[in-house]
Amino acid sequence: MKKIFTDSASKAIGPYSHAMQSGNLVFCSGQTPLNPTTMLIEGDTVTEQTTLVLKNLEAVLFAAGCSRTNVLKTSVFLKNFADFEKMNKAYEAFFGDHKPARTTVEVSRLPREALVEIECIAEVPKI
Repeated sequence: MKKIFTDSASKAIGPYSHAMQSGNLVFCSGQTPLNPTTMLIEGDTVTEQTTLVLKNLEAVLFAAGCSRTNVLKTSVFLKNFADFEKMNKAYEAFFGDHKPARTTVEVSRLPREALVEIECIAEVPKI
């Protein structure tokens, strides 16, 4: 097992790693729209927040030797399911034609009052 950390994503706000790698699988912790430099939530809309969440997630994937095209599954946590379509557009813009398996659920609350959090499982490419 290997712990993955990167300064390019927001710091963990609890006792967890950005990701853990076991074999060729990488399990990324949920990312929120925290600016990695200021550690403050950025973006007033779910679209803006989703974009930053995916940027943070991409930084973790990169630190693990992966990219967005190596993502097998995501889990999306929304504070308000009425934001689904707006989140979905930002998500689709990020992944393009790559369409990982996904679960999306509404939750009552997210860390630091974020509107969205996303975690994923990815496969490290064979070299």
